[in-house]
Amino acid sequence: MRWYHGENIVLWKNSFRRAFLYPSGKEGKNMTVFEELKRRGLIAQMTDEKEIEELINAGKATFYIGFDPTADSLHVGHFMALCLMKRLQMAGNKPIVLIGGGTAMIGDPSGKTDMRKMMTKETIQHNVDCFKKQMSRFIDFSENKAIVVNNGDWLLDLNYVDVLRDVGAHFSVNRMLSHECYKQRMERGLTFLEFNYMIMQSYDFYKLFQDYGCNMQFGGDDQWANMLGGTELIRRKLGKDAYAMTITLLLNSEGKKMGKTEKGAVWLDAEKTTPYEFYQYWRNVSDQDVIKCLKLLTFVPIEQIEEMERTLEGQQLNQAKELLAYELTALVHGKEEAEKAQTAAKAVFGGGGNNADMPTTVLKAEELTDGGIGILTLMVRCGLSPSNGEARRLVQQGGVSVNDTKVTDPKSVIYPEAETILRKGKKVFHKVVVEN
Repeated sequence: MRWYHGENIVLWKNSFRRAFLYPSGKEGKNMTVFEELKRRGLIAQMTDEKEIEELINAGKATFYIGFDPTADSLHVGHFMALCLMKRLQMAGNKPIVLIGGGTAMIGDPSGKTDMRKMMTKETIQHNVDCFKKQMSRFIDFSENKAIVVNNGDWLLDLNYVDVLRDVGAHFSVNRMLSHECYKQRMERGLTFLEFNYMIMQSYDFYKLFQDYGCNMQFGGDDQWANMLGGTELIRRKLGKDAYAMTITLLLNSEGKKMGKTEKGAVWLDAEKTTPYEFYQYWRNVSDQDVIKCLKLLTFVPIEQIEEMERTLEGQQLNQAKELLAYELTALVHGKEEAEKAQTAAKAVFGGGGNNADMPTTVLKAEELTDGGIGILTLMVRCGLSPSNGEARRLVQQGGVSVNDTKVTDPKSVIYPEAETILRKGKKVFHKVVVEN
C-alpha cells in the first residue's frame, strides 16, 4: 500500500478531502464520531458514557472547552482540544470557546508546583484577541455555529458574599483536598486564592448551562476534578444533568508533555515558531510517537493510519513522519506554508530544493571579532543552546557541525560566510548570515 502523494504524501489530498467532506459516521463502516474518538485514543475519562455517546452522535451536544490566556499565542499543548472541537463541530455539535479572562486573574493549580504570575486586564484582553484569530483556523464561527465567551464577563462582577452563600456552600473542603492537583500544591503551600479556582471553573459550567444550554464540558485529563465540580454544582442547584469528558494528554513515549524544545514552547503563532520549525518539530518525533500523533491530531482516516501501523518499518517511518508534519503544518499555517517547510526540510536533508525557509539568525557586524565568532556564543545566539555550558557539552560530544564539518573544540572560532549552516545533532539545522 502506498501512503504518499507525489514524492512525499500519498493519498494526502484524497484522505484530507474525505475527512472533511465525510465527518465521522458518514463513510466506510458507518463509524460514529464517538466510536472514532475511542478508536483514536482521544478519550480519557467521562461521567456518563451512554448519555455522552448519544448526544455527540446526534449532534446535540453544546460543549465548551476553556483556554486560559496566559500567553499571546496558543501552543502545541492546546492542539488536542482544538482538534477535538473541530471533529465534534463537523459532526453537528456546537462548540463554545471559553476564554478564561476571569480565572486567569487567579491561576489554575492543576499540574503546577508554583503559583502563576498575576496578569493585568489589558494583557489578558490582548491575549484573548490573539486566541480568537488562531482558533478560526480550526473552528467555524460563522452563523452562530460556535461562539467565544469570556468568563471575566461574569466572574469579575460577582459579589463575594453571594459566591460564598450560593456557590461555596455546595463544595466540601475535604473532598477538594482529596484531589491530586491540590495534594501536590499542599506540599509547597496552596494559597486561598488558588483554592478558589475549582469553584470558579465550576461556576463557569453552571453559568454556561443556564445562559447557553451548554450540556457538556471537555478538557485535559488534569482538569477532571474541576470538571466534576461543575457537573455537581449544576445538579445541586438546578437538579439537572450535565456531562464531562477528559481527553488524553499529549505525552511522548517517555511520559513527558509534548510541545517543548530548548527554545521553549512550540507555538501556533508563526512569529514565535516559524512554519519550518513547526514542521521540523513533528518531522522529528520519535518512532514510538508518530502513529499516536497521527491518530490524535490529524484528520487522516483512522483506517489508513491503522494500516500504516500494521506495516510500519524502515523508510516508511520517515514517510509517516513527513505525513504527520505536513498535515499539522497545513492545518495550522496553511498548505502553502506546509509545502515551503517541506521543501526546505528536503534541502537540508539532501533532497534538493532551497533552504530559504530554514530558521535564520542575522548577525550584526559588531557581533564579530575580526570576522569571527566563538562557536559557543554562536550556538547560544542562534537559540540552539540555552547556555555556554550546554553548548560546550554538545561540542565536546561531537553534536555540532558547521557546513557539514564537525566542530569538537569549544574554543573554535567560526567565520560566517555568505551562507553558513549550523547543525545540532542529526536533525536541527540553522542558517547564519551576516548583516551587510
